[in-house]
Amino acid sequence: MKKNPFKVAIAVGAGLYFLWCALDPERWHLIDGVNLIIHEAGHVLFMPFGEFLSIAGGSLAQVILPALFVLYFYRTGQAYSAALTLFWVGESTLNVSVYAADAVHQDLPLLGGEGSTHDWNYLLDSLGLLGATPFIGGLIRLCGTLLILAALYFALWESSEEEEAWG
Repeated sequence: MKKNPFKVAIAVGAGLYFLWCALDPERWHLIDGVNLIIHEAGHVLFMPFGEFLSIAGGSLAQVILPALFVLYFYRTGQAYSAALTLFWVGESTLNVSVYAADAVHQDLPLLGGEGSTHDWNYLLDSLGLLGATPFIGGLIRLCGTLLILAALYFALWESSEEEEAWG
């Protein structure tokens, strides 16, 4: 199966960019503004399901929404697009890991300003897991990094001249 050099170059470029994001997830990255908007909308979206899910809804939405795009592209036979969109899922997961890892120290600036509820402090405290903050933040970061590596693998796999190989 002959590879399309343009698709390979895009996959490698995206892979390098998102692996750089994985190396330094605390730094603000290009797509983080979009992630923030989705995160805030997630609080409203999950509000009917109670306080806990409303607060968790921000982080949930910012991972679920790009995952829905991956699913859409895959189901419509656009596997290469699905693979590229999987990078976004991984980066968004990295973004969540930074927020989760901040649960104890609460150093990150919050949109609501001083006195706002820190989502992950509330969530982990409610679950009795505040002491596990470094582990949980690290585990979420690992998941984000693995998603980025999977995205790179699948994007390279799908970089053929033919339209699709997954479906």
